[in-house]
Amino acid sequence: MQYTDYYSRIIAGAMTWGSWGKKLSKKEMIDLMLHCVDNGLTTFDHADIYGDYGTESDFGKAYAESGIDRSSIQLISKCGIQMTSGRDNRVGHYEYNKDYIIWSVEESLKKLNTEYLDLLLLHRPSPLMEPFEIAEAINHLLESGKIKQFGVSNFTSSQIAMLEKAIPVLGNQVEFSLSHNAPMYDGTFDDCIANRRMAMAWSPLGNLFREHNEQTKRIKGTITVLAEKYNVDESQLLLAWILKHPAKVHPVIGTSNKDRIVLSAKAAKIDLDLQDWFILLASSQGHPVP
Repeated sequence: MQYTDYYSRIIAGAMTWGSWGKKLSKKEMIDLMLHCVDNGLTTFDHADIYGDYGTESDFGKAYAESGIDRSSIQLISKCGIQMTSGRDNRVGHYEYNKDYIIWSVEESLKKLNTEYLDLLLLHRPSPLMEPFEIAEAINHLLESGKIKQFGVSNFTSSQIAMLEKAIPVLGNQVEFSLSHNAPMYDGTFDDCIANRRMAMAWSPLGNLFREHNEQTKRIKGTITVLAEKYNVDESQLLLAWILKHPAKVHPVIGTSNKDRIVLSAKAAKIDLDLQDWFILLASSQGHPVP
């Protein structure tokens, strides 16, 4: 199964739905899920650690009462990060032995009230990860139907190449935005294009609305003019800029604001002019494209 047209073009990130953010009630979470689906955001991105290992459970309880057909949505989750909060760990670390990966996925399935994950991601690379042991766990999960596809998050292309000696990797979720565009230059997206790997971007709006520095000042000056030209919101242009990349990047948006979700969904329809794309890039880099 290829990822094209299977996952929604814009992905709804659930990281801040629970105790790490909005602390949505079950009713509010159901309402937000339905709103996302109604606006074409049918893919929901999770990780076991969100909400100190609690947000998957909150989401699952809401999903169970939402009336949403499981076949109409896609659930992504991640495993591997071991925190000191929420678990009895002496130090934060990564764990990717076979038994742990299988146990972690089974826990996510229970919490999310689902029989399978559409996509499992290893959350961050560990210097101690052993590709063939990881492959044993993933093959077990694939063969048992507990996951449909397997990928990674925050991995370099060389780390993926190492892992693929043992198991195919469908996708890579990395930090990517106009203000953090390293994946275009460090081989990450080259790898995705060359190997037909699904690219996903967390924090797709970057630091534009969080920080005030020389870079954000330059971007603000440019994007204000272009937002008026296209008659769209600044956040929509930031997403449109990502969506134009040939890696077919899927932005993972973290908002739980309904209006922002509507705007984000509409960003996929913006036809950003080639030169405007480069004008935005130049404003981020602080110099003309050579």
